[in-house]
Amino acid sequence: MSRKKIIGDENEQLKAWREGDLVHTFKLTRIVTTQTPLMQEWLDNEPLVLNQMEQYVFDRVLNKAQKSIAGWSEEDLKVKFIGIILDLGDMNDDNGVVGYFDKTISGTVEGIKLTVKSDFMLAEGILDAFRTPYFHFQEYKPNKNPSGDSMAQLLEAFLIAQVKNNNEKPLYGIEVIGKQWSFVIMEGKTYCISKAFDATDRDDLMRIIAILRKFRKILFERLMI
Repeated sequence: MSRKKIIGDENEQLKAWREGDLVHTFKLTRIVTTQTPLMQEWLDNEPLVLNQMEQYVFDRVLNKAQKSIAGWSEEDLKVKFIGIILDLGDMNDDNGVVGYFDKTISGTVEGIKLTVKSDFMLAEGILDAFRTPYFHFQEYKPNKNPSGDSMAQLLEAFLIAQVKNNNEKPLYGIEVIGKQWSFVIMEGKTYCISKAFDATDRDDLMRIIAILRKFRKILFERLMI
């Protein structure tokens, strides 16, 4: 997974952004201790009920993660766990919305060129061509050769999406660090980070899937209209 800041000549040495750099440069406001109304709405869900097949997949992937996640590399985490959870969370292609893995996006934000590889992005699109990004997912595994600041990567993706979308609608996303999942919403210059959910805990993982499914409802009822 790579993240880059590019200014001037493309042969210039690349510099990685840190979260604090982005907050300072783009005058962002970080909210963690309290939750915004949009975050409260996203996290507020009825208990999730899975069908028989979903429950089988859930039990299997949870058991696998509980036994092995501490030793997984970034790619292991993505292939053996994250992709399955995204599928259970209904983050699938549907009605003109396409999920893109490892998609590089770029844009000029306040005169600064940003380029980032989104680990997973949900956007309006056709085949490999996307138009309007709504959701970004960034992850890294701190004990297995981490590469960069995953929250900074997520913020870069949000800033680029704001320029591309050219509207005032909020952007949604997730930061994953190993087994810890945090949900993030950006409204204008303000981004709110939820508490961390432990994806190896049965109750927390059920909540993660419920929150992902809630996003589909928000997407089709509010963001795409």
